Order: sequence, then C-alpha cells, then structure tokens
Amino acid sequence: MRHAVSALLLCMVSTPLLAQRTPANQPVNDRPNPYRTIEGWAKLPEGRTWGSTSAVAIDRDGESVWVGERCAQNSCVGSSLHPILKFNAAGTLVQSFGAGMVNWPHGIFVDHENNVWVVDGRDNTPARAPGDTAAPRRPSNINGHQVLKFSPDGKLLMSLGTPGGGRDSLFFWQPNAVFVTREGTIFVAEGHASNATANARVLKFDKSGKLLTQWGKKGTGVSEFDQPHALAMDSQGRLFVADRGNDRIQIFDQNGKHLDTWYQFSRNSGLWITPGDTLYAADSESGSIAPGRPEWKRGIRIGSAKDGAVWSFIPDPIETTRNTSAAEGVAVDAKGNVYGAEVGPRALKKYIKR
Repeated sequence: MRHAVSALLLCMVSTPLLAQRTPANQPVNDRPNPYRTIEGWAKLPEGRTWGSTSAVAIDRDGESVWVGERCAQNSCVGSSLHPILKFNAAGTLVQSFGAGMVNWPHGIFVDHENNVWVVDGRDNTPARAPGDTAAPRRPSNINGHQVLKFSPDGKLLMSLGTPGGGRDSLFFWQPNAVFVTREGTIFVAEGHASNATANARVLKFDKSGKLLTQWGKKGTGVSEFDQPHALAMDSQGRLFVADRGNDRIQIFDQNGKHLDTWYQFSRNSGLWITPGDTLYAADSESGSIAPGRPEWKRGIRIGSAKDGAVWSFIPDPIETTRNTSAAEGVAVDAKGNVYGAEVGPRALKKYIKR
C-alpha cells in the first residue's frame, strides 16, 4: 500500500511537466501577460525607416540595445546604410556601423568583452522583383554566409566561415545564430532553409575560430534539426537550440550530448536566458505560416530554463496573418525590459512590466 501511494504521488508530481513536453498537448496560450508595449522607443535618424530585423542583443552594460537591421528593407545588398545599430537606454542611436559589410543580418550577440558578433545569413544576390530583368547590383567583396566579429566601435576583428558559404566540411550555409561563452568558445546554428538539401547543424569553435566539433543533420529525431534558428545558454552551461521547423527546443551539453527536448514553448525563432535562468522564447510563425499549428498563438513565452514551466505570455496583437509576425529575435535588459525584433512588421518593440 505504501509503495502504491508513493507511486501515485510520483505520478501526480511528474505529470504536469511531462504533459508540457508532449507534442500532442494543448497549446500554451493562456498564461497572463504582465507587460505593456512601448512602440517607437528606438529613434532612427530622420528619414530612415525600419526594415526587417531578427537580430537584437543587450550590451554588457545591461541596458544598451544592439540591433541588426536590414537597411530599411529585407536586405542590405546595394545599400549604403549602416545595418548594425546601438541604442542607449533612452532609445537614442549612439553607434552604427557595417555599411557594405553585411548582406542580411540575422543573428547578433555581444560577448563578455563587448565585441559584437553578427550573423550574415545570405550571399550578395539582391532580392529581385517578379519580372525584373535588370542586372543585379553586387557590392564588392561581400559574399555572405559568415559570422563576423566586430569591436564595439565597428572594427572587423574576425570573419568566421568561407566567404560565399560552404557545405559539409566547409561552413557556413545560411547561418542563423551565434553564441559565445565567457571563455570564448563559439557556437553557431546553421541552416535557415527547410528542405531536403538544407544544412541543419550546430558547430563549435575555439576562440581562435578552429572547428572543434559539430552535430546534427536535417531530420525530426533526437539531435536532428529543421531550421535551428537561435541559441542560448543557461547558468549550468547547457546549450538551448530553437529547433524551429520541428516546433521544439533541444537542450545539449557543450559537446553535443542531447539532454532534453521541450515542446511547451512552441515554434521558436528567438531565445534569451537571463543569469537567473528565466527563459524568453519568441514564436513568430505559429498560427500563420507554420503548417499544422493553427491552435498555437504567436508571441513571447516566458518561463523557467530550469524545469521548463511557462509562466507568462506576450501575445502578438495581430490575430490573423499568413506571414511571419511578432518577434523573431528577443533580448532582455538588466531591468527585465523585453525587446522584440520583428521581420514581418519591420519593427523593434519594447515591453515593460505593467
């Protein structure tokens, strides 16, 4: 009888978390929203408008915001605008650089020395309008598919990857995200496309850029990926990978050993984990372009990186759309303010506690 009671108690304790991690569970849409939205917080220079952006990060001062913005459109190819922007706590632009150096900023990371890492996810072929037969503009020496390390004032310190991209033993092809540890170890998530020939892996480098290991391939199994779109790390040193195309987060140790899989944060484009292990997970596609997930709402889910509990939810105000909406990139400053970088709506939004 004692064993039966113990088993029942164990079941009662374990069931809620297990239910959260089950792919067939009910969507997590009902958490409270303790935030209000501040639009227009970041002030661009006069005459400049926001383009698409999925790249946002916080400076090591805990309050300044770095953004990778796609030059008032969805590409910086042929543009003379600076795509890398830094805003102070008041939303004033205080630094910008990168004109003619980045084709398609997709991810951004600020390391412990305040260096700014930018993921350039495409080559220098400009977007073409239907029926456009004019010769494309090709800015010189920007082949893309690389991870670029800049000093805080915009000096290029390192270019990681083959200019113009590579596959298999070469790298990268459509990289998405970069994360750098305090010790200087570099992790890159690769593979923006979702097709049979897409790259889908995580690569690990030492601080000099030497490849140490890699793991993953296109698929739906354990340690397989479909659009590994964002990276974050918790206080234990566990690496969280937003496996967007598979509607889940996979968690690994730093050598690629699979530790866990979570589904309760939905279809994530962006991840951020605070020093206190609060997880912010941005979903910009559920209920819109994500096949088979109309019941999940888009927005930013907030919870625990320790046990996977979801506490709150900042919903996308757009109820119905067939495009990407809400935040793709997400970052959180030292005061707990949340920043959402939006590709579809072309905006940077700030969320503060009510």
